[in-house]
Amino acid sequence: MTDDSGGPLADKEWRLIREEARDGPMQMALDEIAAETAADGGPRTVRVYQWDPSTLSLGYGQDPETVDWEGCAERGVSVTRRQTGGGGIYHDVDGDVSYSIVAPKTELPGDLLDAYHLLCEPILDAFDRVGIDADYVPESVPEIWSPACYLRELHPAHDVVAAERKISGNAQYRRRDAVIQHGSLTYSVRADDHLSAFAGHDVSPERFRERVVGVDELADVTRAEFVDAVEESLATWADAAEGSWTDDELLRARERAAEKYESDDWVRRRPDDR
Repeated sequence: MTDDSGGPLADKEWRLIREEARDGPMQMALDEIAAETAADGGPRTVRVYQWDPSTLSLGYGQDPETVDWEGCAERGVSVTRRQTGGGGIYHDVDGDVSYSIVAPKTELPGDLLDAYHLLCEPILDAFDRVGIDADYVPESVPEIWSPACYLRELHPAHDVVAAERKISGNAQYRRRDAVIQHGSLTYSVRADDHLSAFAGHDVSPERFRERVVGVDELADVTRAEFVDAVEESLATWADAAEGSWTDDELLRARERAAEKYESDDWVRRRPDDR
């Protein structure tokens, strides 16, 4: 998959935003703003991003009682909530590499599985570029502990494995006029930190490592080299020109982050409050 051909959407206007380090609320707000830009006739976006500080992102319907709030605060781990479903993910500032792909809804397959497989093409290619044989899990694997995304049941639609362990989780949500897919790629497994962000489980770090693998275990590449591979794969797939956020987008994202993704009403809400 490392040829120079673009994907089926490469004839559209795309921008690549190279990895930026921002806090969790801002990263989630930028996904929304990118969707608004694409829906309003602006460029579609592919981007890579880093969570700084390390952040626990909760799934859309996740119970806040599954979070070790005190422990996260003591360790300086931020907590926000995604628009996408599933379990929580601990995004380590160095151990995680995240991406998002944003495009108008009319340009993507209406079938969710077809859309997943289309938008995951550059992610599988990125692993291939660094010599890792990664693909969708061939069949469902039972859950270990469902509040944690990487310990949920593995699903062939969107869970990517390498060496029979999960290396990437991908999620997608659809607005009225745009689609946002984002995902977490594990560069280095930080099992103790990941598990310490959650409350109410008895999963050991050893059990976590049996389920999850990192790029650094499978390939002799630095994090920066892996980020380059993800960026170049996304850029090739979309035939994207290197771009940046506009001042207006950044202003609106800061406002969205403050109003929503930093708000206790959003982050700490209970499932029955939706």
